[in-house]
Order: sequence, then C-alpha cells, then structure tokens
Amino acid sequence: MFAFIRYIGKNESHRMPLTHRQADILTRARAEGRVMVESLADEFAVTVQTIRRDLTEMCEAGVLDRIHGGAVLPSGVTNIGYEDRRRLNAEAKEAIGQAAAALIPNGASLFLNIGTTTEAVARALRDHANLMIVTNNMNVAQILAPNPTAEVILTGGTLRRSDGGLVGDLAVQTIRQFKVDLAVIGGSALDASGDLLDFDLSEVRVARAILDQARRAMLVADHGKLARKAPVRIASLTELDHWVTDTPPPAALTRLCHDAETEITLAT
Repeated sequence: MFAFIRYIGKNESHRMPLTHRQADILTRARAEGRVMVESLADEFAVTVQTIRRDLTEMCEAGVLDRIHGGAVLPSGVTNIGYEDRRRLNAEAKEAIGQAAAALIPNGASLFLNIGTTTEAVARALRDHANLMIVTNNMNVAQILAPNPTAEVILTGGTLRRSDGGLVGDLAVQTIRQFKVDLAVIGGSALDASGDLLDFDLSEVRVARAILDQARRAMLVADHGKLARKAPVRIASLTELDHWVTDTPPPAALTRLCHDAETEITLAT
C-alpha cells in the first residue's frame, strides 16, 4: 500500500510513492524534527537495514535530509511552515520556556522576538509580576495580554502573516527606543561553529537590534536547531550570556560556551 507526497527538486515537480511506514516516518519527523534509525526499527519491528533503505529513498526524494544515525526535515534556504515549526519538539520547547522563565525575575524589562520557543517563554511568564515586554511577535503579545501587571509593547512594522511577526525599519526603529534588562531570542539553526542562523534577513535585522539594545541576552533553542541549516547569521553563542536548551550540547559547543562564559541551562 502506498501514500503519495508531492515535492519539488531540481526545478521539477514529482510525486514520490511512500509506503505506509514511510508516511508514518515522515509524520514522526514533522512532530519531532528528526528520526533515528534504531528507534524506528524498534517501533516498526523491522531491521535497521530496512529503515536505512526507507530513509535513503526519502532523502533521495528530498523529503528528508540524512544525519548521522537518522534523518531530519529538509532545511537550507527556505524555512518550514510555522505550524510545522510549532509542532517540532513541542514538549522540549515548553520545558525550555519554563526553565527560561525561572531565570527571569519579576519586574524585569525584556525583548521577546519571533519564534515558537519564545512563545513558550511567554506562556511561562503569564504569572510573573510587573514585567515590561517589547516584542515584534503578535503571538507573544496575545499570550501575555491576560497578565494584568505586564506592560506589553508591540514594535509595529510590516506584518508577516505566516507567523505573526513584525519586521522592517519601523520594528528596528521602535526597538532602538529601549534599553532593556534581557533579550530572549530564538533562531532557526545553530551550526557547529556556534553561529545562530535564520532564513529572513529582515527578521535578522530586528534580532540584531534586539541584541544591541539589551544588557544581557539569552538564547532559547532546542537540540533540533543543531541539525538544521539556514543562510543568515544573527550572532555567535560567544556574544550571548545564556543558552537554555533541552539536551547537553556537543562537546565543541560546550567548550565554546565555557571559554566565552556563556552559561548553559538544561531544561528538565
């Protein structure tokens, strides 16, 4: 039995026949960001060789990208859809949001930028008292609206309907009117050199302004960002004060953070 998926590759449009197992693998990848050979073999009660063949076919079709021991959703110069991103590693993002919020005191002023993980931070801040939040994320503003003691300031700018983000010169100009205690930012990818990356140059300009206008900076990013690629650089981990994540980072990034005195907090 086969399902069908449409994908674009090498300037042509194709239809790849997916078995039901491959369709289930794709569903798992969309939910978790990555799939690993051994766990899939156990789940489907097949050999690791069978799973490797499945992943090879799916990667050749452009449905997934191979990584050591498994595969991830494709990335590169185009981001995946916002609702798909919202579902990626959802439990990890909520844990990161709670851990980040625990580091933010009542009465703080902060920036929150565009991203599903920063939205998780906003949800965890709903019971904090007397916050001032400046954001270019309309979803964050709506999440924090029920908090009666929070002052929520939207930057203005050009609305990006796909994710509720506000970008452009007006957003940057608004941000530059403030100097806050903490910037809480996310990104689309984190590469082996410690560079935080994103897809949209206009969004990156806003993120850089946010970092410039904050006394301290915190990255909230789960392990799935380590397996992704994006073309535009936001900043280095060495420029940040804190990284809240869900699993121990690779040794090279841990050393980089240690040398730069960038603190790492693991959400549990």
